[in-house]
Amino acid sequence: MSHPQSTAVPRVSSGDYKVVDRLRRSGQATIAELSDALGVTATAVRQRLARLTDAGLVERTSTPAGRGRPTHQYGLTQAGQRTGGNNYSELVDVLWKEIRGIKDKAVQQGLLSRLAVSMAEKYRTRISGENLTERMSSLAAELGGRDIAFEVNDEGGLPVLTALACPYPDLAEQDRGICALEKMLFTEVLGEDVRLSECRLDGETCCKFEPVAT
Repeated sequence: MSHPQSTAVPRVSSGDYKVVDRLRRSGQATIAELSDALGVTATAVRQRLARLTDAGLVERTSTPAGRGRPTHQYGLTQAGQRTGGNNYSELVDVLWKEIRGIKDKAVQQGLLSRLAVSMAEKYRTRISGENLTERMSSLAAELGGRDIAFEVNDEGGLPVLTALACPYPDLAEQDRGICALEKMLFTEVLGEDVRLSECRLDGETCCKFEPVAT
């Protein structure tokens, strides 16, 4: 489960991140300097810089060079500077273990419920739709924009939200409680009770969330 916010930092691929890391070290650099430092061609550097510029992580500045062409240098934007501080995996692991270690099940369940409600608030302003299928599709699009692959199928009459890849594979392997939290989150966001009808941990190909029959 992710936390959508308007100020979220765009994701950076491993190859492009090498450029970001180099610029963080040097402050600014030309294409030639990046090419030498990274051991790749100038064309490869230009392609990476183009992607990073489109993502708003890198910006170009130009310095006049007499009568010749200006010198172009590249540096990180404010968003680019933040890319090194958005890895919370270890913190998530520790916090999750602490939550699951609470002996009082009522207290634990209450905390998980509050987490689901708080996380849902982050989504609600970005999810729209007049019916459940439209809201599921909106949620799938929001998650897809964060590289979490979901799809919606309503051929069986009721819409089904399918997770094509687990957002928390390591945690899920250790503790199925993360699946319950995700179910609670989707129930809050969609405004309708859903159940986890299929799960990868049971040998299924995907995890599927379906509305609870009434």
